Amino acid sequence: MFGILISAILLFEGNFCCRTVVSTSVTYDSKALVIDGKRRILQSGSVHYPRTTPEVWPEIIRKAKEGGLDVIETYVFWNYHEPVRGEYYFGGRFDLVRFVKEVHEAGLFVHLRIGPYACAEWNYGGFPVWLHFIPGIQFRTTNSLFKKEMERFLAKIVNLMKDENLFASQGGPIILAQVENEYGNVEGAYGVGGVLYVNWAAETAVSLNTTVPWVMCAQADAPDPIINTCNGFYCDRFAPNSPFKPKMWTENYVGWFLAFGYAVPFRPVEDLAFAVARFFETGGTFQNYYMYFGGTNFGRTAGGPLIATSYDYDAPINEYGLINQPKWGHLRDLHIAIKKCEEHLVNANSTQISLGDNLEAHVYYKSSKECAAFLANYDSSSDATVTFRGKSYFLPPWSVSILPDCVNVIFNTAKVTSQVTVDDNSAFTRSITMRDYSLSSSSSWSWYKEKVGVWGNNSFDASGLLEQINTTRDTSDFLWYTTSINMDEKIGQNETKEVGLFVGSLGHAALIFVNKRLVGFGYGIHDDASFMLTAKVNLRTGSNTIDVLSMMIGLQNYGPWFDVQGAGLYSVILTGLTDSKEDLSSAQWTYQVGVEGEFLGLEKESLANSSIWTQGSVLPINHTLTWYKTAFFAPEGKGPVSLNLSGMGKGEAWVNGQSIGRYWSSYLSPSSGCSEDCDYRGTYDASKCFKNCGQPAQTLYLVPRSWLKPGENLLVIHEELGGDPTTISFVTRKGQRICNHVSDSDLPPVDTWEPIVGFGSTTPQLGLKCETGWRIASVLFASFGTPRGNCGASFYPGICHANVSSTIEQMCVGKQGCSIPVSTAALGVGDPCPNVRKSLAVEILCQN
Repeated sequence: MFGILISAILLFEGNFCCRTVVSTSVTYDSKALVIDGKRRILQSGSVHYPRTTPEVWPEIIRKAKEGGLDVIETYVFWNYHEPVRGEYYFGGRFDLVRFVKEVHEAGLFVHLRIGPYACAEWNYGGFPVWLHFIPGIQFRTTNSLFKKEMERFLAKIVNLMKDENLFASQGGPIILAQVENEYGNVEGAYGVGGVLYVNWAAETAVSLNTTVPWVMCAQADAPDPIINTCNGFYCDRFAPNSPFKPKMWTENYVGWFLAFGYAVPFRPVEDLAFAVARFFETGGTFQNYYMYFGGTNFGRTAGGPLIATSYDYDAPINEYGLINQPKWGHLRDLHIAIKKCEEHLVNANSTQISLGDNLEAHVYYKSSKECAAFLANYDSSSDATVTFRGKSYFLPPWSVSILPDCVNVIFNTAKVTSQVTVDDNSAFTRSITMRDYSLSSSSSWSWYKEKVGVWGNNSFDASGLLEQINTTRDTSDFLWYTTSINMDEKIGQNETKEVGLFVGSLGHAALIFVNKRLVGFGYGIHDDASFMLTAKVNLRTGSNTIDVLSMMIGLQNYGPWFDVQGAGLYSVILTGLTDSKEDLSSAQWTYQVGVEGEFLGLEKESLANSSIWTQGSVLPINHTLTWYKTAFFAPEGKGPVSLNLSGMGKGEAWVNGQSIGRYWSSYLSPSSGCSEDCDYRGTYDASKCFKNCGQPAQTLYLVPRSWLKPGENLLVIHEELGGDPTTISFVTRKGQRICNHVSDSDLPPVDTWEPIVGFGSTTPQLGLKCETGWRIASVLFASFGTPRGNCGASFYPGICHANVSSTIEQMCVGKQGCSIPVSTAALGVGDPCPNVRKSLAVEILCQN
């Protein structure tokens, strides 16, 4: 058993009183993490503190706890905690101490993934860009300069946690810490330096004496006593690298991240539950959902290239902080079922029994008479009926049934009985629950038109094409490349000539102007940000200018040597002038970092009334490089607010000086490859299930309520390509539609809004629950019999139908939630169709 046992300590507060803080010992053995001498099965979920605001942290954490989590996991983001070397920031969304204390207050544990490399689709993987410019440094290898900086930051965070008494041994919530992150995936690219680096990182972490275990994820050669853990869509076949380490899963991907130009990925909850059940069935002890709440990449925090502002991740709690059903509820029921097996799982070895082809059971015996069992059908297409301990059980394909007493099935991963929140994944599609606050009046807008090319006296000249990141140092997404070509000797006087212009870029996007006129826009994709842009242009006698605005959309955050991957132009060639091409790549170029509006600070509230803004009756629309501003009043109510930017092109938006992130509404995803009802059966990967094909990756952008204020608010838009700001509106949710459909022969849920007692109940329950602060306002549909249609689409009565709306209204209206037994007796109706399998379908409207 590894770890340190520490007894309770007394902490004195002032001169007047004292309080006892009970320390917690955290160790481990081959079975599980051992907390205060007791092996634990732990469910964890990733919640990244900077991807939402402190005001909503408690609500997110509360919903996570209600969903059955024991642990909240988060990365630590070095680049925002140390934006300048030696200058630290832990305020606002980056108040790490406050976040950990909020988790503690809720009664949950914390897994602190210090890294300091995070990946996380976060800009530069969480490394500060200044690190790149230390002469001689090499990241993530046995480089003394890098190791010195990494050790310094690790110590900074560990000591900060110690100073606040936040480790478990001090009475705090932190039970695990992580050093590095998924290094095993890239270690081979670093050769022997990678092997040495892994050993150094492990030794350094242990030397910091956190008094809790350290882990390394996706690191098969993690040295003792570091626990190596699994990351992936499935980890049932994972085994730790030492027999005395527990089987842990630090990243179970609940969906996938979103990139501009891509359709929206999602993962069916049946498959996710199957993966979790299989993990615990095969000896797992700790699993973490990545993400449980994804949140938002505000400002320029999104990594790259081309990762979108939304980090919803199809998580159980969506980007707006609303519960994503049925994912949240189905997983909650799964957690309850697994928890009922905990004493068996952590204290016994499993017995594996073959039940047929692709069929098996794992049985955990607490004693000769007490056991828990998992029955699995991992065939991707065929149902099965199996015999286990003399009793027959039906197993749908790609499913696991959980039997805490080896007799009664209380949960099957493929049988979803949780409610569905209609339109909740998209969060703000227009429906009866929405209210649109339009900003359509053009007279309310002011604008500022950017200059093309060099705009300030801080430009500079250089021979050849400079790499962008090394030039801008990520102080801006933009770099102007400007040069000129004289045509006097190439064409006659007063003539023009059409030539070919070829611009090669490492990424990520670029606007090209010839003689200050836009001639082209090029861009890459997330998987390959480089591109070649070609255009036919007319050059005239005399001097002609070529201005290229190169744009970055997030620094690279993943891969071997990702820190040296470049951006910006590498080639500019003209063809058609003579018999040979003219290569301008080594010509003299003038450079300007950033765009003028950034330099002026147009997004700031202090400039809202400045005369620099133009106002008039004719608002310029569909213009490149234009800043817009307007005043607006915050939408009424307390529901989440989003900004609809579907009519805009590409750019960034600010509310009261706070950046809500990059947008790119004009970049459409491919028109094919989507399936709203993706088959959960069979192995899942990130390219299996998509929706919203042929649409922008994102058009709705979260505006935190805490960023809004009474009275007038300021909206500023930097439009890079061209859009119509009069199409912009704010949208808020005033309510939600919820539905559920449960058969009278379904498994009874292990927990509902009003929990039933025990797991031996024979009466299925249909549960309905509104968001906190909302109540059931009306029943939109209720049928007991053979209702047709789909939950979330449309219900309608079947051949067998008993209208039970009035009964449901009496049971549910005015409450936050209710639980309805699915039986003729409970519903107060006669049997509408004897000898027919019946079900209850209900749709309700919640309002605040």
